[in-house]
Amino acid sequence: MGGGILAVILGLVPPRQVAQVELGNWNIFLFFLGMMAIAALADQSGILDRAAAGIAHVSHGSVARLYLGVFLLGTVISVFFANDSTALVLTPIVYALVTRLTLDPLPFVFATTFIADTASISLPVSNPLNIILTDHFHLTLGSFVGALWLPALLVIVVNVTLFFVLFRRQIAGRFTLRHSAPGVDVRAVGIVLALLAVAYGVASALALPLGPVSLAGALALALVLQQAGRLSVSGLVGEIGWPIFGFIAGMLSVVQALEDSGVTAGLARDLLSLGRGSHIAEISVAVVGSALGANLINNLPMALVMTSAIHAVHATGTTRLDLIYGTIVGCDLGPNLTHLGSLATLIWLLFLRRKGLDVSVWQYFRIGLIVMPPLLAAAILGLAVTTSL
Repeated sequence: MGGGILAVILGLVPPRQVAQVELGNWNIFLFFLGMMAIAALADQSGILDRAAAGIAHVSHGSVARLYLGVFLLGTVISVFFANDSTALVLTPIVYALVTRLTLDPLPFVFATTFIADTASISLPVSNPLNIILTDHFHLTLGSFVGALWLPALLVIVVNVTLFFVLFRRQIAGRFTLRHSAPGVDVRAVGIVLALLAVAYGVASALALPLGPVSLAGALALALVLQQAGRLSVSGLVGEIGWPIFGFIAGMLSVVQALEDSGVTAGLARDLLSLGRGSHIAEISVAVVGSALGANLINNLPMALVMTSAIHAVHATGTTRLDLIYGTIVGCDLGPNLTHLGSLATLIWLLFLRRKGLDVSVWQYFRIGLIVMPPLLAAAILGLAVTTSL
């Protein structure tokens, strides 16, 4: 917000234009609000605790099967309810589960944050920045899925495979299941979440704004919890990350100032010159450039910068689509390199430190250095194939 205010004070962007930009992105604000409310309410309901306990039960004492189950649950939550829900809600649940089973929590908590970003290229609702790019470029659900289904499948498989190799010693062996007290009936919550997932798909297919759908889903979930006597309004308000709205508002202003100053146009020209000559080169430049930028200025601002840059060069045809989908892939996967790539990862890190599990910057970066190149290569290959069909 400080950067946005400074941009106005320095005359880089007029206040009236700032107001137009903020109001024009109302769908983004509503989607974030609804998504965070859904994550907090799902946590209150206990449905994710039940899901995690169910995975432990069907693992039949195998740590490796439990590990695979965490990946599968994280993938489903990321794909249908946004990656932030996986990183911020599933992580505490998985941490509590594995510590209760006296297992090494590190492989499991790394799994939740990495798969959150990896699986987030699957659908428009899988990552809030996907909503930004889908809105700005008027992408249909069919075109989005048609371009990204193969990259999403490849990177998920690569992520899971690499983690099984990296943590093969920690996930070997067996555990003894410790039964917890029976939980509440969460069938009504499950029905609401299933209907919400369907509503997301329908709205995406019809190119309708997803913000109101997200907010309506949160309201429906709150009503179910209220009837069950489990709704905590104060807990809900406390769990929503209100500062993120100031962050979004500030970055919208900063990016507008960069656009008005010609910075984004210059960036786009440089990207196009690097990728000029071949289809796969354009994709590679967009993916790698966006991924690196996400670790310098965070993935949401990088998505906004790339959005302005793509508009600035008036790219058309396959070049335009290469830049758009390359940006989505790069900004979504970028936070798997360092913990600076997304707000969700930073909050994930602080949560673990409060629990006494100190994940150093080097630990995260070391894994990122190993995992990121194969992830980006798989995504580039998959995107080159689907966009050539």
